[in-house]
Amino acid sequence: MITLALSKGRIFDETLPLLAAAGIEVLEDPEKSRKLIFATTQPDVQVVLVRASDVPTYVQYGGADLGVTGKDTLLEHGGEGLFQPLDLQIAKCRVSVAVRNDFDYAQAVKRGARLRVATKYPQIAREFFARKGVHVDLIKLYGSMELAPLTGLADAIVDLVSTGNTLRANHLQEVEHIIDISSHLVVNQAALKLKQKRLRHIIDVFAAGVAQTAPV
Repeated sequence: MITLALSKGRIFDETLPLLAAAGIEVLEDPEKSRKLIFATTQPDVQVVLVRASDVPTYVQYGGADLGVTGKDTLLEHGGEGLFQPLDLQIAKCRVSVAVRNDFDYAQAVKRGARLRVATKYPQIAREFFARKGVHVDLIKLYGSMELAPLTGLADAIVDLVSTGNTLRANHLQEVEHIIDISSHLVVNQAALKLKQKRLRHIIDVFAAGVAQTAPV
């Protein structure tokens, strides 16, 4: 059995066409089911739905043979024990610094102020501000980042940004771009040896799908 770890939402939806190209279709809609393990049109392939931040861990320790996860999650996880053959170029967004519209971020950085930064990406944030020589106190949150500056919990947030609409709706502005994000295929290294033929076929089909959508 080949087990593929995915998370609900955009990554799941944008992985489906790549799976279809490999002749793999999930037999149920996860949005209409409380199941966490789903059969597919291939009897030897199943999909498990896990929290986005847990995908690399499931693959690393063999709970899944392969998975699709954002670069942001990989950077936080560290990528240990994972073969990362492909940037799938799906679920694209960016990690950015954002502040309240009335907060002068540039001036605060210029005068060397110590900033309180809320984020669910402490590793990315720590490395970014260290490179800039900005002193920060990091506050780990797991959601609703936009609330942190609005309630005075933090001066800034480091979070994923796609369209920026959520920031604008909450009177926040993007002030620094940290890194572009897309989703990557990750494979358990032991599984790649034990199930090489089947996994290589999936990797090759995914690679062909990415190549077809790549700009000329």
